[in-house]
Amino acid sequence: MPTSHVIDYQIKGESIQIVEVELDPMETVIAEAGAMLFMDDGILFETKMGDGSNPSQSLFDKLLSAGSRVLTGESLFMTHFTNRGNRKAKVGFSAPYPGTVIPIDLAQMRGNEVIVQKDGFLCAAYGTKLSIVFNRKIGSGLVGGEGFILQKLQGDGLAFVHAGGTLIERTLNNETLRVDTGCVVAMESHINFDVETTGSLKSMIFGGEGIFLATLKGTGKVWLQSMPIRKLVQALAPYGGNSRKEASSILGSFLER
Repeated sequence: MPTSHVIDYQIKGESIQIVEVELDPMETVIAEAGAMLFMDDGILFETKMGDGSNPSQSLFDKLLSAGSRVLTGESLFMTHFTNRGNRKAKVGFSAPYPGTVIPIDLAQMRGNEVIVQKDGFLCAAYGTKLSIVFNRKIGSGLVGGEGFILQKLQGDGLAFVHAGGTLIERTLNNETLRVDTGCVVAMESHINFDVETTGSLKSMIFGGEGIFLATLKGTGKVWLQSMPIRKLVQALAPYGGNSRKEASSILGSFLER
């Protein structure tokens, strides 16, 4: 029996997309703080600590869950939008930078879960559980600059993820895919994620592709983005003080290209 609220939606726009969610009376959608674009009369919102997927959760567990989100660079709180009226009402959400909104039906994912980059989550049906996961290979996070801390979305409803630029969806069949670090948006949880060097020292220095590549191995779906926020900021202000934004590596300021 489904535990997440069943919501209707429309994705609008092309290069800068939004998701418009239609809620029946007493239906709820959860979202990142600040993601709301508009809401119809009758929709009320509350800022809460946690995703609300476990109403009986103790205060300590809520603090622990919310605190872990800070490690991903997200807000300590989440916003819950509920239709308190007596007819259908809509609420719209926009991504923080230009790109594509991906609808993911968690009920269709293996294990009813998906792994998302640390700043990729936009909104989801109430009942979706958000948590963080650490890459098992800590070296990936220490030297690769990407993929050490990731988000896990679990449930049986709809979740919406944001990809910068153009979206590419690939289905791997016991294959290996090498991707520029930062361009991985989401993947099914059984896909193996690692970071490896690009090859020879000459390639690292003169190849222009950076020192590290993300490696995805296994069978399942992966979603890629053409313009992660790091590349966008570097393109807009290559010599500015924000050119290293989103580098999450301990050695990031030294190793980022």
